[in-house]
This record gives sequence, structure tokens and C-alpha cells, in this order.
Amino acid sequence: MVKVGIQIQPQGTSVAALRKAWTAADQMGADSIWIWDHFYPLFGDPDATHFEAWTLLSTMAADTTSAMLGTLVTGNSYRNPELLADMARTLDHVSEGRMYLAVGAGWFERDYHEYGYDFGTVGSRLRQLEVDLDRMKDRISKLNPPPVGDLPILIGGSGEKVTLRLVAEHAQAWNTFGPPENLHRLNGVLDKWCDKVGRDPAEIERTVAVQGDDVDNIGRYIDAGADHIIVMTGAPFDLGPLQSLIDQRNKRE
Repeated sequence: MVKVGIQIQPQGTSVAALRKAWTAADQMGADSIWIWDHFYPLFGDPDATHFEAWTLLSTMAADTTSAMLGTLVTGNSYRNPELLADMARTLDHVSEGRMYLAVGAGWFERDYHEYGYDFGTVGSRLRQLEVDLDRMKDRISKLNPPPVGDLPILIGGSGEKVTLRLVAEHAQAWNTFGPPENLHRLNGVLDKWCDKVGRDPAEIERTVAVQGDDVDNIGRYIDAGADHIIVMTGAPFDLGPLQSLIDQRNKRE
């Protein structure tokens, strides 16, 4: 059965509005609820209000009861990988087993410069992600107590030579963006990487993030290989597209 979710973008809004939106999404029956991991707005007013992702996730984990939770996705460069693994494990306990550990190589240059991180290059950030994935997995294996749930690792990105190889080697889930043609092509690349590294492609959940005006026919994404469709929304938070996804999911059950 296809899963559906929503990314609630933490810019140009308030914590009260965010909490109202994710509580409503959980009560509506979303399979997953996400935020992004940035320190400044990605569009619109560059000086609009903005909130940090993992602090929000701690509140989301306590406010909700059913949906899986995560960042879409965490910038790997922003936190020590052992610490990140421990944060995800701890929130997995708060949420009673509903956390993804979702990461990517990072890309938003302003985050890096304003917070004093080395931006480097695409290649250096990907090389660091590869090293850090092993460090995260190692730390999770040592934590006491261990995660309550599966704590799947999700990797976000579309790079065909490195990112999708890392997905095949390390991840239980992968996220990319629409349209369906993009998903279909990259799905094929990921399947080839799975074959090369000896991984069963069916072990990797395929998630795709879509705009609110692209939810009317989820069959297009399912046919392209999607297991999990996530609609992205900014303030003011319109949950109508999520309801459309939920209705279509329910009709397919």
C-alpha cells in the first residue's frame, strides 16, 4: 500500500502554527510528517521567521501519536554524526518508534556561511557523508537503550554516481522530487546500484516530494515506482493537498 505524508516548512510562521499543522496532519491520518533542516528561509523573504529542525522534531514527537517523523532531510555537515545518531535514537523513544534518520550531503550555502561551517565542494560534502553514515550506524549499534523502532536511515538526493550508490549501500529509504519522469529515471539508476552492491532493491523505500498542485493523480507516481508520496507546504499551511493524498491512498486499500 502506498504511504502519504506532508512536509511542513518552518519558515515565515510561528511555532504555534507549526504545532497546529502537524497535530492536524497526524489526526487526519498522514503516514508521515516532515520538516526541513535549514537555518534560513529557502524562498521568499530571506529574513522571515525561521526555526531549527531538531528542536521542532522533539516537540512534534511529543505532540503526535501515529505518523512517522523526520527531516527532509538533515544537512549532514551541521552536526557531529555520533550526536545526530543519538538525537534520532532519543526522539525514537519519545515518539515510541516513529523516527526516520534522514540525511543528505547539504547544499544551502547561506546555512554554512552564517553558522561557520565549511561549505567545501559537492564532492567533499559527499565524501564526508559517506564517512559519517558508517559513524552513525556504528553509534546506533552502541547506544543504550537501542532504538524502539526500526529507525530507518533515509538518504535524500539525486546524484547518480555517488548519492544513489550510498543509498544502495546504507539506506532503508530514499527521497527525491517529482515529476514522475524524474522519479522513474532515478529509480532505474538506484536499482542498477543495488545490483552492483548486492542489495535487494525492494529493501529500499522510495519516497518522492511533490508540490501541492501535483497531488490529483498519485497513480502517476506509483507507476513511476513511488512507495511514499510527500506533499510540501509552507505557511499558511493548507492541508487540502494532504487530504487529497489520504483520500486517494484510502481508495487503493
